[in-house]
Amino acid sequence: MVQKTYAWISLWFLLTAPLMLWDVGYCLMRPRSMVGGDLYWFWKPYELYGMVDYVYGTQAWEDGDGFASAAAILNLLETFANIGYLVGTHVYETRAALIVGYTGATATLAKTLLYSLNQYFCNGCAVGHNTLFNLFAFWIFPNIMWMVFPGFIMWRLGSDMMESMATASEKFKAD
Repeated sequence: MVQKTYAWISLWFLLTAPLMLWDVGYCLMRPRSMVGGDLYWFWKPYELYGMVDYVYGTQAWEDGDGFASAAAILNLLETFANIGYLVGTHVYETRAALIVGYTGATATLAKTLLYSLNQYFCNGCAVGHNTLFNLFAFWIFPNIMWMVFPGFIMWRLGSDMMESMATASEKFKAD
């Protein structure tokens, strides 16, 4: 069976990989990546984001809150899986790319749900101070995208894996 490729999945993984690595860098390079740090210039937009989401802000760092750094390590694993999908689909053309991409999308969805549900159950402890516009524009909408796209990727690649298993099962029965 020929490996199916989906431009929208490849585009999502291609566009999000650098963004996720940039986020990883910010989180793991703190305090050097924060205001006053020698690497701040590269992560300057995080000054605004740290005001929207306190998990990324100075206070969380000073309090020793490790959630952002722990999530950054998961971002690395997700990114490696997403790049693995791209390489396995467009360079080596291996069917293993399906499970690798599915795993990366699952990790992204699970981490984003965990992050969002944490804010829900703590009554918006890190984001509840925002205006409705800022909350939606800078936190809710982006998190929805980080759930919707991985969810659709899981559905598409999962369907392809199920189709492959059904085909293999029929071939096995015929032999």
